[in-house]
Amino acid sequence: MPPAKKRKTESSDPSEPQADDSQPAPTAEASEPSSSSATPAAAESSEPSSSAAAPATNKAADRLARLKALKARAKTSSDENFKAATREAHRASEDPAQLAALQRKHAIASHKLLKADVEDAGGDFERKRAWDWTIDESEAWDRRMKKKASRRDENPFSGYQAESGKVYKRQLRNMKPDMERYEKEKAAAIEKAAASGGLEIIETEDGELIAVDKDGSFYSTSDSTTFAENRPDKAAIDRLVDDVRRAEDQRMKKRRERMAKDGDEGDVTYINEKNKQFNQKLARFYNKYTSDLRDSFERGTAI
Repeated sequence: MPPAKKRKTESSDPSEPQADDSQPAPTAEASEPSSSSATPAAAESSEPSSSAAAPATNKAADRLARLKALKARAKTSSDENFKAATREAHRASEDPAQLAALQRKHAIASHKLLKADVEDAGGDFERKRAWDWTIDESEAWDRRMKKKASRRDENPFSGYQAESGKVYKRQLRNMKPDMERYEKEKAAAIEKAAASGGLEIIETEDGELIAVDKDGSFYSTSDSTTFAENRPDKAAIDRLVDDVRRAEDQRMKKRRERMAKDGDEGDVTYINEKNKQFNQKLARFYNKYTSDLRDSFERGTAI
């Protein structure tokens, strides 16, 4: 009986055990790349988060700096406004006329005190006071006082023509012409007229330049109408408006002074003296009841 065949439990091939022994190795090698690949991924994920956090931090810092700057600017503006309001309130509480009167009284008192001290010492006050001024200043002061006295003598009303002349002279005194601009415009006008042929520039033997008007259209005469083509600038118009307003304010001031002298400081609401007395009597009794109504009428009229 042939012997029983033995079951093959082990491989007779010597290379098979080596394959079995090396089977776990690829697993380890496969696990290592996975771990190594996971580490760069985590690093890459952490780097964008840190880079995104940096701009957010910078933006917050910029906003905080701007907020601090705005707060500082607001505080500075508030302090300046408060100081300006304080100065304005202080200036409004002072009466300029009263301050001028006090300064004038102080100057008069100082003058009298100095005069008394010099006279007590046996000196000449006028001579001592003249030491503080030069001859030119003294002569200029004398001319000024003479003009002031002459204007004071001409102050009483003598006629509407004289009043117009005084107003004209006062306006001339207050006018301050721009001579530099005048010379520029004059030179430009001469050049334009010379270029057009209406004006001829002639040089004399002394080297002086003389402008000769050929057709009589350059220099103004009583029949000239070229002034109507002039267009003044905004500054000249503003000066004219200020002068008109100043004259109107002066007129209203004089009118109020005349009315206050007559005992009537308000508007003219009477037609004769008896009617004026009757209106004053009504005002004494009923003004306290009709003041609101009259103020409402005045506001409506002003609107």
